[in-house]
Amino acid sequence: MDLHFGAGGPTDDERAAVDELLGPPTSSWEGADRRDADLRWARGGRAARGRRHLLLPGLHAINDRVGWISAGALTYLCRRLTVPPAEAYGVATFYAMFSVEPRPATVLRVCTDLACAAAGASDLCAGIESRLGRGVQVERSACLGLCERAPAALAIKAGDPVRTAVSAPATVQEAVLAASSPDSAPEEPSPTTAVPQAGDPSLTLLRRVGVVDPSSLDDYRAHGGYAALRRAFELGPAGVIREVTDSGLVGRGGAAFPTGRTWQAVASQPDHPHHLVCNANESEPGAFKDRVIMEGDPYALVEAMTVAAYAIGAHRGHLYLRGEYSRAAHRMQHAVDQARARGLLGDDILGRGHAFDIEIRRGAGAYVCGEETALFRSLEGHRGEPREKPPFPGETGLFGRPTVANNVETLVNVLPILAMGAPAYAMIGTERSTGPKLFCVSGSVDRPGVYELPFGATLGEVLRLAGVRDGLRAVLLGGAAGSFVGPDELDIPLTFEGTREAGATLGSGVVMAFDDTVPLPRLLLRIAEFFRAESCGLCVPCRVGTVRQEEALHRIGERTGAAAADDIALLREVGRAMRDASACGLGQNAWNAVESAVDRLGMYG
Repeated sequence: MDLHFGAGGPTDDERAAVDELLGPPTSSWEGADRRDADLRWARGGRAARGRRHLLLPGLHAINDRVGWISAGALTYLCRRLTVPPAEAYGVATFYAMFSVEPRPATVLRVCTDLACAAAGASDLCAGIESRLGRGVQVERSACLGLCERAPAALAIKAGDPVRTAVSAPATVQEAVLAASSPDSAPEEPSPTTAVPQAGDPSLTLLRRVGVVDPSSLDDYRAHGGYAALRRAFELGPAGVIREVTDSGLVGRGGAAFPTGRTWQAVASQPDHPHHLVCNANESEPGAFKDRVIMEGDPYALVEAMTVAAYAIGAHRGHLYLRGEYSRAAHRMQHAVDQARARGLLGDDILGRGHAFDIEIRRGAGAYVCGEETALFRSLEGHRGEPREKPPFPGETGLFGRPTVANNVETLVNVLPILAMGAPAYAMIGTERSTGPKLFCVSGSVDRPGVYELPFGATLGEVLRLAGVRDGLRAVLLGGAAGSFVGPDELDIPLTFEGTREAGATLGSGVVMAFDDTVPLPRLLLRIAEFFRAESCGLCVPCRVGTVRQEEALHRIGERTGAAAADDIALLREVGRAMRDASACGLGQNAWNAVESAVDRLGMYG
């Protein structure tokens, strides 16, 4: 392994940020001052190599303290972890939230993705840039997960501690205030504002949001919290898996694989330790339901992860939370700390002899890390690039061990399954899509937010609840990786099988409505730009195909007639290649929305 550490050293702030995470170095081999003993033997290398997974937190520590990652800081972190600097540089440059070039301590990220673009993000950016000076860097950002309050901006001011401020819905004045003085920015609204149904007693997954104090463990328990975990201990691991299997619960992230089968596959593996990963890297444009759960009902996720870990025999859980969700991160860390202090996490949970704890890891802006194997690579301290399957995560997952990876919505569904029993849960929804489903509704509606309905509700029912506006032109189902449907298709049943039969996709539950004031060609181009920017570059079909797709859409916007028809034919050819040959779902789905706009909406026809 060729390390080639650079000659430059870290600043005092950079060294302090790394040492606060890793502890002080024990020898000159790790970056301490040289001593005579260090010349005779090397110490710390084996232990340091076992801490490679701390590379991402280390990069966060530097970036949070200083605002960017210098060569000296990267060299010091690499020496502490015995990571080749070239590999660490590859990791640092993989994520959108990091910079290896000098930049101001304050960065204002303005979302320019679909919901925010339709709400005037371009004009917002122009206004902000004309008002802010050199002390703030304005970045046009991918989706910030604040689609119900579009347009949105996120200010991040480096320091000890790092400070963040959200402006949404943002005006130029409010965004400038957030960037200039994050501590003076108005407090974010309650998560209740994102749940128009808040307080409805018929809700299942969202029934506590807006009703309980998200910081209070006692309030959570007073509203039924930890009853599911107690029942899990009564049933035993096999009984819990049987209940989840009989309920018909499938993954809510879009793949729709039976959750019980996944848990059983890992639980039966003789290879230990088993791992549980909660995928909260909610980066699909238009998706924000997981954020709302973590902000409004954080203890539910802690309890659900504990139940899942008990069922599969895992003693450590990893919550991989997207880096832009600062309030969710604080709420979840508080919930984990309180649960640990009260004996609901740790070595002997509720005196039942089961040991389990949760570690929270922040992502740093990479959509591809929503793919489970890319997420594992990110947790392990590598670039978040997907791995080939097989082997599947149930056999070889995080750190090469059997792993269950579920998203937030999937996990919190386990609580009502145990509370009401599998047969009662399976009565909700349809025969093949059981239970309640969360839908993230945004765009041209009067009441955007997260809606809970049983599977089988139609697209029209969801839109009517949200107050769809006149002049509806198109609805995007499933986000950027989903499909457009027309205003004459509102009777599509929102189930996995129903959307498939209609030639669309449900995905993670994104429903974005666009009226006739929104320029759809510009939205298609933004989708193409998104996939080009988010491609990890690992495989040729995606790396090249996403670029060709964006180029063709640019040309179509300037052409008509035969020339445009040639580019549409090229789009189809490139789209088929990406779908058939890409290594992961990013490339395989990058053509979906464009294809549906051409074929279903008659665009460019």
